[in-house]
Amino acid sequence: MSALRAITIKEIWALLRDPKSRIVLVIPPLLQLVIFSFASTLEVKNVDVGVLDRSTGTASVEIVNRLAGSRNIGTIQRLRSHEDLAEAIDRQEVIAALVIEPDFDRAFASGKPTQVGVVLDGRRSNAAQIVGGYLQQIVADAGASVRGTERAPPVVVAINWFNPNLDYIWFNLPSLIVVIVSVAGLSITAQTVARERELGTFDQLMVSPLSVREILIGKMVPPFLVGFLNATVYLVVAQVVFGVPFTGSVLLFYLGLIAYLMALIGVGMFVSALSMTQQQAFLGSFVATVPVILLSGFASPIGNMPQWLQIITYANPARYFLEISLGQFLKAQPAAVVLGELWPLVLIAAVTLAAAAWLFRARME
Repeated sequence: MSALRAITIKEIWALLRDPKSRIVLVIPPLLQLVIFSFASTLEVKNVDVGVLDRSTGTASVEIVNRLAGSRNIGTIQRLRSHEDLAEAIDRQEVIAALVIEPDFDRAFASGKPTQVGVVLDGRRSNAAQIVGGYLQQIVADAGASVRGTERAPPVVVAINWFNPNLDYIWFNLPSLIVVIVSVAGLSITAQTVARERELGTFDQLMVSPLSVREILIGKMVPPFLVGFLNATVYLVVAQVVFGVPFTGSVLLFYLGLIAYLMALIGVGMFVSALSMTQQQAFLGSFVATVPVILLSGFASPIGNMPQWLQIITYANPARYFLEISLGQFLKAQPAAVVLGELWPLVLIAAVTLAAAAWLFRARME
């Protein structure tokens, strides 16, 4: 027991003696606690809903007031036409839109059966189903308060755009491309420089005739090819095996993929240059991967997150590539919209690659 106690104490001191190890013991758990607590939630709240009220009578106004008073509804966007409705859902300004036809209040007052239309954004299948349930309950409660519980409330007729059957696989597989590319790109890149240091070959790089730029490019190519290949395999398998439709442009999809991979590789190279051992690089890549995935909108909608966390997501490259992947798969996203998601990716890639190159050069010197 004394020998076991001695080796245990020795290992604990060895772990705590290294300042970087102490940081790894404290920072990642705290970061994961914050991210998981605020970002990873199955609750759907603060959702933006559109309203196309062409009746504006007592019953329809009551429905809109009930919407405004719901704790799960964020902003109510007034729509003037079906074209406005289509544009709002297409741009993901709202996840659902209520449609109240001109004869709704007249039929409601005369006791005839009434309907309220709901258009849901099927690209976010799980959230759309939950929001559809919210709207159905709100319409039923509003009808009961106006008419009385002894009569049938308005019937909610829901249709789902871009994913008619709300098939979760149509959302999951395009999103999984983002996740798989993230894990592969960050984990492989983060090991490159740290592996050289641990094997003792980093000094050989310093005296080689290669420039810093050439060394960096050489280390970036393998993870880029792996991520590119993984995405291509998923792109084919999603269509051939699982029947997920790809309605957009392959060229635009790959433009987004290239920019996304460059941004990930920049983050991975920065972690690798900062790490002295492969273990530190592995932990660093894990710390980076968790926020990238959880703050992308894959696990739960970004609109559900606190406002301060929503601001942080603008620095997350996965947020933009997720929109490009889903848009090209399900709705033939036009080039103008893709470019709106592409330029932040290019900016993030430029910043992360520049930071990684600076740190790598500083370590070599």
